[in-house]
Formats: sequence, C-alpha cells, structure tokens
Amino acid sequence: MTDLSVATLAGHLPDKRQVADSFSRAAVSYDSVAELQRAVGHQLIARLPAGIQPQRWLDLGSGTGYFSRVLGERFAGSEGLALDIAQGMLAFARPLGGAQHFVAGDAENLPLQANSCDVIFSSLALQWCADFSAVLSEARRVLRPGGVLAFASLCVGTLYELRKSWQAVDGQVHVNRFRELETYRQLCAGSDLQVVSLQNQPHVLHYPQVRQLTHELKALGAHNLNPGRPEGLTGRARLQGLLSAYEQFRQPQGLPATYQVVYGILEKTR
Repeated sequence: MTDLSVATLAGHLPDKRQVADSFSRAAVSYDSVAELQRAVGHQLIARLPAGIQPQRWLDLGSGTGYFSRVLGERFAGSEGLALDIAQGMLAFARPLGGAQHFVAGDAENLPLQANSCDVIFSSLALQWCADFSAVLSEARRVLRPGGVLAFASLCVGTLYELRKSWQAVDGQVHVNRFRELETYRQLCAGSDLQVVSLQNQPHVLHYPQVRQLTHELKALGAHNLNPGRPEGLTGRARLQGLLSAYEQFRQPQGLPATYQVVYGILEKTR
C-alpha cells in the first residue's frame, strides 16, 4: 500500500459506527483470543516513564477494560477513566472495575475537559482513527503540562501474509488497511507534543491453520471492516485457494501472522 494522506486514508478506513458495532459484538469473546493485545499493552506499560505517578489517567480505547484494571493497580490511589467508542465494551468492562469512570467517546473528539489528565494510555485502538492529527491535538488539549501520551498502534505491513494470500486468490481487499510508519512519524513530529520515542516493532503469532487466525480476528471484532470489502459468503473454491496460498508462508512454528506495531511516547511540555 502506498503512502496515504489523512484525507485519502479516511476513505479507506471503516465507518466508526461499524467499528463500534463490531467491537461491541465482540466484547464477550475478545479476551479469550487477545494474546497479541495483552502482549502489546504490557510492552507499552513498560515504556512509560519511570516513576510516573498521575493524579488522573485515561485508558483511551479501553475495550474490555483489561488494561484499565492493570493501570488501576499500577497507579493505586489515582483516578482512572476508561473511554471507548463501543458501548458493548463499556458495558462489559464496567462491572469489572479498574477505572472510576467509564465514558463513551471518540479519540478524535474527546468529551473531556482541557488539562484534566496526566497520562493517556492507548493500546491498539488508534489505528481505527482516520484523522490521527486530531487524536494528537485532542491528547495535547486534555493532558496537563508534563503529561504523557503513550500509544501502541498498527501500521502498514500488518497481516501482510493474509493480504498477499487473498490477493493471489481474487485480488480484492480482505484485510484492514493501516497507516504508513512514516505518516505516524510525520504527524507526531508536527504535533505540539514532544516525541520522547517512536518505534516500530513486529509481533508475530503462529497458527496451525488459517481458520484459527480468521476465527481469532472475528472474535476480536477486528475482521475485515474495509469500505469496498467483498460482500456475502466466501465460496469453497476461494477458501481453498486462500489455504493453498497461505501455505507458502508456513514456518516450523506454524503459519505466521505479522503485526507491525508502532509504540509512541509523547509528552506535553507546556
């Protein structure tokens, strides 16, 4: 995929209502297949500045609240906010605690007061936002001076094995599109936040067969949500073609699924 401007990318990302509905439906099954999400989120927590002790933190794109609960334990005595666009996720997370407040909202237009948070933590949620510059602007508005935005997102190259295998079958788009790493770099550098670190790290999962991967994506609510995606059921011949094409990637550990993860730590200096 070539580099996409914000305006162009907006036409290639799924509608936010579809994203919200898809993740709401996946709330009950999500944690059972969230190996990658847990690994990435824990890595992101490890990248937080040492000794940071916020009075108020925000888990942005909080999902089932797994990391709201982790943050609640790490920052005991502080006030926690869990915010997600999917009402179903919030309904699932609320009884489990971790945060004091559970808020429905959009990362591009946060329903929070300016200078109200010391830490914004967001793991594997911001890839669904078409206007990442708006996300950064909103983070800066909501953070107090000295506050930190810690995010993990996905960039181009994610699930390239699945994308190439489908292209060999029918040439259609079956895999969600993501931003270029360079676009993240440019937008972060152009924001009014200081870039402490911005790194790309691949995470590779392995599966015995393709169906385990596709089942997991559906259970996560992260299956193909692209505009222009093929509609209707996939025929047996095309599925067999996918299985055959994906076999070229097989490794001793199984069939790989590569996720290109972007880790960013940004600070509001003034």
